[in-house]
Parts: sequence; structure tokens; C-alpha cells
Amino acid sequence: MESLLPWLVLKNIPGIGNHIYKRLIDQFRSPDRVLAATDEELLSVNGMTGRLVSAIRRHQTPDSIRRELDLTSEKGFDIIPLTDPDFPALLLQIPDPPPYLYLFGSLKLLKNPIAVVGSRNATDYGVLTTRRLSADLATRGITIVSGMAIGIDTAAHQGALSVNGQTVAVLGSGLDYIYPRENKALFYEIAKHGAVVSEFPLKEEPKASNFPQRNRIISGMSLGTVIVEAAKQSGSLITARLAAEQGREVFAVPGSIRSFKSAGTHGLIKQGAKLVEHAGDIIEELSRVMSVEPQPESVDEPEQPSSDTFALSGEEIKVIHGLEPYPIHIDDLARKVAMDSGKLAAILLKLEIHGIVRQSPGKRFTKIER
Repeated sequence: MESLLPWLVLKNIPGIGNHIYKRLIDQFRSPDRVLAATDEELLSVNGMTGRLVSAIRRHQTPDSIRRELDLTSEKGFDIIPLTDPDFPALLLQIPDPPPYLYLFGSLKLLKNPIAVVGSRNATDYGVLTTRRLSADLATRGITIVSGMAIGIDTAAHQGALSVNGQTVAVLGSGLDYIYPRENKALFYEIAKHGAVVSEFPLKEEPKASNFPQRNRIISGMSLGTVIVEAAKQSGSLITARLAAEQGREVFAVPGSIRSFKSAGTHGLIKQGAKLVEHAGDIIEELSRVMSVEPQPESVDEPEQPSSDTFALSGEEIKVIHGLEPYPIHIDDLARKVAMDSGKLAAILLKLEIHGIVRQSPGKRFTKIER
């Protein structure tokens, strides 16, 4: 860890942001050489000023940095600088990559990374679609990158893990501040099958300003970004914008035209994002830069309820056909299928018991697609 000390020292110098840091490393190859360079040599780097040179000259090594390195080692984490062979190659191509990443797990097997992100307040449709899409991509040797937030991000990681695929989580907090707390088990599971990374100090809390920074890493380390369910003001749209600015492909999964949670994704499609119905749409678009494994048995087709274990009546089939990927209120469903609400409630209860229907708060029902 001692060899990493200069990396943290340089980052700690006031005024040395990610843009300048990257230019300094491009010029001098290591922070040791930056700290030892002459004033004239430093001023030859684009963006360097006399004030920044003076700040470098006054640099010291705070005790907090040494404690940070000790804690990193104690927790079993690593720090990989941007000159490390395992540092994500695509991330080096953006103008402001983090000088180093805190790492839990391994990035050695990072291959064909695709970001899959979306709403925290996801619908059943969004979660199920994300899991299926991520699983299908992972079976083709594609690494799923996301932000470990609840909702779509969690579903993306779970989909990859369900087929023993590779996945990477990029946090908006430090590695020693797992957020959200309910994803603590997922945090450790991701590290076993890929990596959890962050550019923030270990104890950094998840401040709102951290997430746009986090999003540029998600898109920056990926060949393309898939948005699943995003409202018009969703933070996921920031990731889509960053991906476009970084010259990466943007994909969007369509949803119901009646759901505000898909308004943002539909807006992306109108602006030119590629519409995604299945994994093949992404692979086809990126085939020139990807090498994928042969297509396994498809996981895209939802299973229908088995008549061997549960014989459906005509009325039950009618109710199932009246359900949608998005929750529908029982009164609206009753009008749609022209059925007495008491009879409908009994049928819905039976279908729920057999795992065909899910009830959401407020007497809203949706079909479970498996």
C-alpha cells in the first residue's frame, strides 16, 4: 500500500481535479514524478497555473491518508491507480477518469461491459424485464455494470448473478459505507462474481453530489448504457447523457405509454436511443466492438402457468389476459373483463395463491412473468 501513497497525496492537493490529474499522469507517468517535477515542467501541462504549482510545492502527507491506506488493507479492499493493468480500459478514454478506484473483488475478468440502470422506484415489469435482460446478456459473456441502487440497478446485478455471470457495482459512497443498507448481502455477492468499485474515500457517505460523479464511471467503463424505466427527471437520464457525451451507445427499454416511469426512456428513443426488446438488439448494435459467446438456450421467453399443476378455467384465463405488466386496480380490471368484483376478487386470490398474480398495495394486481 505504501507505493499508493503518492497517488492519494496528489489527489489531496487543493485544485488538482480529475482533468488536471489525468493530464499530469499522461505527461509524467506517475505522481512521484509529478511531485518531483520542476515549476517549468509542471507549467507545460495544459491547465496548470502558478497557483497550482505553489500548492504542489506546499504539499504534505496528512495522517488521514496513511490511516486511509491502513483501513483499506485491513478491510481487504484494494486501490488500483489508472496506470494499473486492471483499471477499466474504457474508463481511461473519458476526459476525467478517477485517478484511482477503491476495489472490492476483481476486475481481471471484465469483458464486454454493458451498463444497465434505471428507476429506484421500479415497477414489477421493470424489475422482471431487467433481470431477464441482464441474465441473457451475462450468459453471452457480457459484464453487467450498474450502481447497486434499489430497483432497476439491483435487478440488473441479480440477473447477472442468477446465471453466475460477471457484474460490477459502482457506488456513490465509500466501500466502507454500503448504500443502500438493504443491499449489504448483494454487495458481498457481487464482489465474489466481479467487483464493487468507488472513487470515494472508504467512509464517504452517499451525498447527492456524488451520484452524477458515480454515473460518469458507470457509463465511462461501459461500451453502452441501457436505460430501463426512467421518469422525465430521472437520474438515469444523466447517465444516458454522459454516455452520449463519452461517445458510447445509448439503449432504452420501452414501457407502457400510460406509465410516467417510462416517460424518460421513451424520450430517449425519440432522441435516437436504440430501442431494446431483447439482448440481441444490444449485441447486434455493438457487434463491431464485442466478442460474445454462442447463444445459449434463451432466457427471454416467459414461462406460462403450467396446466399440469393448475388447470385454468375460461374465466381465469380471461382475467390473466386482462392483466398488464403494470399494476391495475381491481375496479379497472373488473370493467375491462366485464366481471362482478366479488367473483373477480375470488379468482385473483386463487391466481395469487398459485403464483400467477401479484397484489400490490391499494388493491392493484399484475401478472407475474417468469
